Amino acid sequence: MKIAIVNDMPMAVEALRRALAFEPAHQVIWVASNGAEAVQRCAENTPDLILMDLIMPVMDGVEATRRIMAETPCAIVIVTVDRQQNVHRVFEAMGHGALDVVDTPAIGAGNPAEAAAPLLRKIMNIGWLIGDKGNRVRSAPSPLRNSGSRQKLVAIGSSAGGPAALEVLLKGLPQDFSAAIVLVQHVDQVFAAGMAEWLSSASGLNVRLALEGEPPQAGTVLLAGTNHHIRLLKNGTLAYTAEPVNEIYRPSIDVFFESVASYWNGDAVGVLLTGMGRDGAQGLKLMRQQGYLTIAQDQNSSAVYGMPKAAAAIDAAVEIRPLEKIAPRLLEIFPK
Repeated sequence: MKIAIVNDMPMAVEALRRALAFEPAHQVIWVASNGAEAVQRCAENTPDLILMDLIMPVMDGVEATRRIMAETPCAIVIVTVDRQQNVHRVFEAMGHGALDVVDTPAIGAGNPAEAAAPLLRKIMNIGWLIGDKGNRVRSAPSPLRNSGSRQKLVAIGSSAGGPAALEVLLKGLPQDFSAAIVLVQHVDQVFAAGMAEWLSSASGLNVRLALEGEPPQAGTVLLAGTNHHIRLLKNGTLAYTAEPVNEIYRPSIDVFFESVASYWNGDAVGVLLTGMGRDGAQGLKLMRQQGYLTIAQDQNSSAVYGMPKAAAAIDAAVEIRPLEKIAPRLLEIFPK
């Protein structure tokens, strides 16, 4: 994979070079010391992946991510020495299309290979995503829902660009919205709690991590909170599971949407937002086949038009809407 490093700290650049050296297939094609230089270099020689720092002179990593995704889009991973201190900037960058975040590998502490492993694992997963290896055919589960129930659920999936999209969508819903909401966002579990707090503060809704064994409930927005998949069980409660272990998207939107199609007793809407790859498209189609309304974000309002495009291509979405029109539509379907 052709990789670029954007970082103004020589020690951090060296740490990243050493980590990447454990995988000979990776090649560092250029290094930029600030965001403005990165935008220019990316236009001249677009890499497969950029390892982007957040805090830099001239132009920070958030603005650089926004510019690159608008002008010469490619996969971007935020690399930072202090994730918790920069949590809001991380979600801003992800809102503009960054795929993930990881700590800067430590130099001279413990086993160098172990220090490099988290970064290399994320790069491997992103290699699968941008290589479009996720196009798998899934068999439809047996419909088991009982249409007589009046429970209401909105199942939402998002990836690259998702944090900003979720903020817009949730801001458009009232605190007494009548349906339960479950979010599946591609984000590492170490950031999930921070993302829930950020969304709660930004939207004014009660957003928190989903707990093992609890049911979706109106008045609460539940966010998948681990690197395991989240499923709806036949008894109506949520559970985390490592299966399927070969699923590269973690947590997988498809896994959750498929469980909703199988087991939700009541009315539901599936919503697939911005993201790279095709996770969620097959699951959204299964929800449509079970008679649920399905909505995909349109191209113009998507930071990364990958997942919604995949859903549109297989006719999984009943409706394709701009982001700002999705919350009003949900209020039409589930009025107070």
